[in-house]
Amino acid sequence: MNSPTEHSEVQWKEILSPQEFHVLREAGTERPFTGEYWDTTTEGVYACRACGEELFASTTKFDANCGWPSFFAPLAEDRVRYITDNSLGMKRIEVRCANCDSHMGHVFEGEGFSTPTDLRYCINSLSLKLRPVEG
Repeated sequence: MNSPTEHSEVQWKEILSPQEFHVLREAGTERPFTGEYWDTTTEGVYACRACGEELFASTTKFDANCGWPSFFAPLAEDRVRYITDNSLGMKRIEVRCANCDSHMGHVFEGEGFSTPTDLRYCINSLSLKLRPVEG
């Protein structure tokens, strides 16, 4: 089997559900307040649903009341990459998994949240898989 970074789009279609493929490989967005993790408070690590790379810790998750999981920082800067997104008539910064180049969501700055970074990583639940802390 190929590593996740070597999958073709045809292989991704075979691996992912149609909804996952749309979000992860076509930069789609799930509807707010519908995703699996938007209001989850379970402790653990959030990994890329496509390749399993660990991207966000639950300790950086906060309630932004936006309908998507929100984090104030990734586990490490080398886990994600950023792309300027000028779609929808506005400038946004897209967040992708650095390992497999799957779409995660967007990062926003300066919204006034009382978080250590003043950043909000607005991430699709369909892009993530929670690995709960074993207790």
